[in-house]
Amino acid sequence: MSNLISEDKATNAKPFYILVLVVLVPFGLGYYMSYLFRTINAIISPQLVSDVGMTPAALGLMTAVYFITLATVQLPLGIALDRYGPRKVQSTLSIITAAGALVFALGTDLPTLTIGRGLIGLGVSGCLMAALKANVIWFSKSKIPIVNGVIFAFGTAGALTTTVPLELLIREVDWRLVFFCLAGIAILSGLVIFFLVPESSNKNSIEPSAQSSTRSQIADLKLVYGSRYFWRLSMMVALHWGVFLAYQALWAAPWLRDVALLDRSDVAETMLIFNIGMLAGVLSIGVFAELLQRLGIQPVVPLIIGTILSIIVQGMFALAWTDYPSLLCFLFGYFGSTSTLVYAVLNQKFPNELAGRVNTAQNMLIFITSFSIQWVAGVIIGLFPAPSEGLYSAEGHQMAIFTFISLEVLGVIFFLWPRKIKQ
Repeated sequence: MSNLISEDKATNAKPFYILVLVVLVPFGLGYYMSYLFRTINAIISPQLVSDVGMTPAALGLMTAVYFITLATVQLPLGIALDRYGPRKVQSTLSIITAAGALVFALGTDLPTLTIGRGLIGLGVSGCLMAALKANVIWFSKSKIPIVNGVIFAFGTAGALTTTVPLELLIREVDWRLVFFCLAGIAILSGLVIFFLVPESSNKNSIEPSAQSSTRSQIADLKLVYGSRYFWRLSMMVALHWGVFLAYQALWAAPWLRDVALLDRSDVAETMLIFNIGMLAGVLSIGVFAELLQRLGIQPVVPLIIGTILSIIVQGMFALAWTDYPSLLCFLFGYFGSTSTLVYAVLNQKFPNELAGRVNTAQNMLIFITSFSIQWVAGVIIGLFPAPSEGLYSAEGHQMAIFTFISLEVLGVIFFLWPRKIKQ
């Protein structure tokens, strides 16, 4: 720890532990909140279906609207983060999050719930990107894999909260009351970020691009979208992480119910283990990547290896290997989290002043695929006759997973295929 503190004292006006308290923790809590919203429908979906009445496709589409609104605003979000800074942007967006939670809590039909879900997605669109931008501003590049991993750990803690704790809570209170409480948490998160996070650092202040015109910032996007490396890496990650997020946020729980034949409480407990696997992954993989980097091995290497291992685990889901569903979910959570390294890879590949735009460009692709996969999974599952009321077809689950695995394999091949790399 002394080495970390001495290094950051050399590059920042504030010591490392102060940066953790006033930068890492506030933005981490914001990402924690966003993951609460992202994964909550996986547990409350039975209540939503019974209260409103939804087909698998409708449930998938309504839940996936969160992802498409996130994707839609990523490009202007990146420009705003680079121009105005993460503190102002994220504290403002928190108000929209609260409004979306209130609309969702009051919704009694599918259109209203969809609008609320979309507003929530818009409001939390900057939670991760603002945190990653703040990390680039305040921490040295060598520490980016670790501090990014801490941010992702906050998000995973949010996912953990929406498993057994949420299942126990909604046995006692209505899910609508939960969303009223989440609206209050969103407002509190925005206030913490606005009043606690410093405006800038001595090292990076606001990047030079923040002083430039919006037109020049848009023009700088050519440096991102004109990079072959960006497209090769981002497509591989978007396909893999899109599948991971779609199943973590919704479809893993129905698979456990319909294929592994777990009851409601066992589903919640197994989803808890799923997210514990992710928590272990984001914490250990970031440290592991930094250790490898000291040996001259770039973070892209563990990123590729973890993606391949995650696809193998998904193959076990597709083959209905249900003897040890908790172990299967832990492994999916662990290796699926490897994709979080993509931001460290990109931030080391592109200059700091492009951090907001390159991260949001990647994020946009991830959320477009997440939306598409979450929706299409429901469509595919709905093509097969339900074995009984309240259950979906095991064959439908199998067909959906095999379809997505095929796309992920193509993404890995696209990245690894030998060619001349042009920046």
